[in-house]
This record gives sequence, structure tokens and C-alpha cells, in this order.
Amino acid sequence: MELPAQAVAATALIEVVRISFLPAEPGTPYPGEVLAHWVGKEAADALALIESLPGSEQHRCGFSPGWSIRAYEESLDLPLFEAAFCFRCHQVRMHGTAVPPAPATQFFDADAPSAQSLLVLFRETAL
Repeated sequence: MELPAQAVAATALIEVVRISFLPAEPGTPYPGEVLAHWVGKEAADALALIESLPGSEQHRCGFSPGWSIRAYEESLDLPLFEAAFCFRCHQVRMHGTAVPPAPATQFFDADAPSAQSLLVLFRETAL
């Protein structure tokens, strides 16, 4: 999966969000509870895992994401990007100041070991 390279390099903190519903307007943060903050090696490892997700074809479910990450630089001002993951339709939607239009919607193999590892990381934040 392709993440914005400059944003990945600048990421100092990741928020893990359990999404409660879709945002009212495109480009606004996905509503939900922030369950964890990842910094340092933990954030870098998570981003590397996400970048390793293999591509897939689109599946139909209507896009109902359960999890998102918000990546912030040192200033912790606005997110560099937010990526919302739907493990049913194998879709990731991204938005933010560092996201060009081309990779804004991507598809990943939700059954791949790397995707299942990411899902386990997300679920562990809810414990």
C-alpha cells in the first residue's frame, strides 16, 4: 500500500481510532474514540506494516471502516493524513494535508498475514 512518503518520514505520533460512524463531510476526521497513541519505533513499525499491505481488488460492502490512524508531525497540529480501513471491502480511504488525490482510495488484501497482523494491533488497543 502506498502512503505519502514525506508524511511517513515526518510522523512523530499516530492516533488509533475506533470509528463509530462515517463523517458528515468528506475530508473531515472519522468520528470515534482514540484508543491509543503510537510513537517512536511503535509508530514506525505500524507504518511499515501498513506500507507492506498487498494490493487487492475492490470488494463490495458499502465501505464501513472500523479503524483509522491519524499521523501527526512534531507540532501535533493538524494530521498529516488519516487512513480509514475497511476489512470487509478491503478498502483504505485517506485524506489530509499530505495526501495527493491519486492514492486517496486504495485496496488491500484483508486476508493477507500483514493485514491480519494490523487488525490484531488495532484490536489490542481496545483491550
